[in-house]
Amino acid sequence: MFIYYLRLAVKSIKRNPVLSGLMVAAIALGIGSSMTTITVNYLMSANPIPEKSHALYYVQVDSWDPHNAFNEDDIPNQLTWTEATNLMAANRALRQAAMSRTGGIMEPDNKDVKPFEVSARLTFRDFFAMFEVPFLYGNPWSARADEKREQVVVLTKRINEQVFGGVNSVGESIRLFGRQFRVVGVLDDWQPMPKFYDVNNGAFEESEEVFIPFMLKEELALPSWGNTNCWKAPEGDGFEAQLRSECIGFQMWVELPTLEDKAAYLDFLHSYVSEQKTLGRFPRPMQNRLSDVMTWMEDQEVVADDAQIMLWLSLMFLFVCLLNTIGLLLAKFSGKASEIGLRRAVGASKGDVFLQHLVETALIGLVGGLLGLSLALVGLEGIKSLYGEYIQALAVLDLTMVLVGLVLALVSSVAAGLYPTWRACNIAPASQLKSQ
Repeated sequence: MFIYYLRLAVKSIKRNPVLSGLMVAAIALGIGSSMTTITVNYLMSANPIPEKSHALYYVQVDSWDPHNAFNEDDIPNQLTWTEATNLMAANRALRQAAMSRTGGIMEPDNKDVKPFEVSARLTFRDFFAMFEVPFLYGNPWSARADEKREQVVVLTKRINEQVFGGVNSVGESIRLFGRQFRVVGVLDDWQPMPKFYDVNNGAFEESEEVFIPFMLKEELALPSWGNTNCWKAPEGDGFEAQLRSECIGFQMWVELPTLEDKAAYLDFLHSYVSEQKTLGRFPRPMQNRLSDVMTWMEDQEVVADDAQIMLWLSLMFLFVCLLNTIGLLLAKFSGKASEIGLRRAVGASKGDVFLQHLVETALIGLVGGLLGLSLALVGLEGIKSLYGEYIQALAVLDLTMVLVGLVLALVSSVAAGLYPTWRACNIAPASQLKSQ
């Protein structure tokens, strides 16, 4: 019967192309606008590392001004150099990585490639295993490189192609920050979205182009390319005074596989802060926090408020489109009153009539959904052109979103067709036959 009802639906749509076209257009506009914003919000709030997000924790301690909270009674979202290095030296987690962002000039040996600026991630070797970073060539640097502050570097695939033509460059030397660095690894394609490991410096920016040992920050007096906040001036002048001040500008993640591991690490943080208090630091009440990946992104409001507002506005627009669809369906089914009365008179039940017209509304919804997805693609391209590289990875309509769009179109159109279809089922056959 479904095939029969489908044929009737196609004939009905062809018989009233104007009304049917208006309904398809209304649904397409609603689906197009809503799927554009749903897609962006979905990708902004997606779990960037689902296999391990429950075991990775961002470390926070309250080392801020005794008279004023960091941000509306919250605690600092980054660490000082002192905390970053002390916590790393304690080595209390399965894996751990303090980090920050810097950058400088890269000078390829190839004279055909001009010197250019690169962004760099200062971190520890555990970074790559913690965040499951794939390697095309080589491996992370050794623990010794972290300890001895060796001048080694891991390149991204793009930088390796730009400087070495894409060949295996492990063991090659490259000039960076005015020093010679030895290449130990080349990453494969890797771009977590959102860039959860450092949302403070752009959750939707591209990952850094090179990775080097964290302690080279001090060794080479490297500049900060990330957000830095201070609640009091450094005690002295120069780079060393700034580095050892109470200014925050470093991030730290730890891998704690079990809840027992998390509890033990939190106890360690409490002990550490208590010890620092005896040294005259940490003047505020003790507040230490470990946030897993999804909690951290929610806490830092990675999904912007204006994006959520746009989502609700687009869903409201879809609702308005569905109201128009309901009116058009009422008009269309009212015009079929005589046909419906005849079907009822020759033995069709209310259920048969209801199912027939529900199939018709579902078909209209499916066509509208397909057209709406095309409009969503146009909308996403418009967002790309408006925001540029910032939004490139978020303006992609993947298979999941295509399925969501089609289901939303079907459910919406069927819901919109329930009342008109119910009205059609209740047309009295006798009254229609008398009128004929």
